[in-house]
Amino acid sequence: MSTPQIEFVVLVDDQDHEVGTAEKLDAHRSGTLHRAFSIFVLNRRGQVLMQRRASAKYHSPGLWSNTCCGHPRPGEATIVAASRRLREEMGLHCALRHVGQFVYRAELDGGLIEHELDHVFVGTFEGEPVANPIEVGEWKWVDRHDLDRALADSPTAFTAWLRPALNQVAR
Repeated sequence: MSTPQIEFVVLVDDQDHEVGTAEKLDAHRSGTLHRAFSIFVLNRRGQVLMQRRASAKYHSPGLWSNTCCGHPRPGEATIVAASRRLREEMGLHCALRHVGQFVYRAELDGGLIEHELDHVFVGTFEGEPVANPIEVGEWKWVDRHDLDRALADSPTAFTAWLRPALNQVAR
């Protein structure tokens, strides 16, 4: 049986300057600011590919979120990390463009804290993803208007970063 690989994140200041690295779980326990990314994949109709996080995820399990999210590894460019995670989580590839970034802090269940400088990317894709069941419980294409309404009506059904990340995506 193999030992799980320890993942590291890049610690940053509020201007996205690297200040060190930390184990991912330690950064989420301490609330240390670190670099992250959120990806929104859209189809030609402008629908957003949403995923429900797998129930085995260590934080925010079972919550609906954007297409894909994650953290660059130390020494890995954020755009390269975003493309890598999109393949790993959703089994798809598309060109991504950076549309903005924001800093947020959210206290999660289990004493974990998300404190991230989140880079937001958008891409387009037609078809069906091949989601990794370890990462994704289910997925669906959602009209932006319906997503906005669902966020207003049932905010606790969604991840803490979804709304501020979505605000970076032009309508």
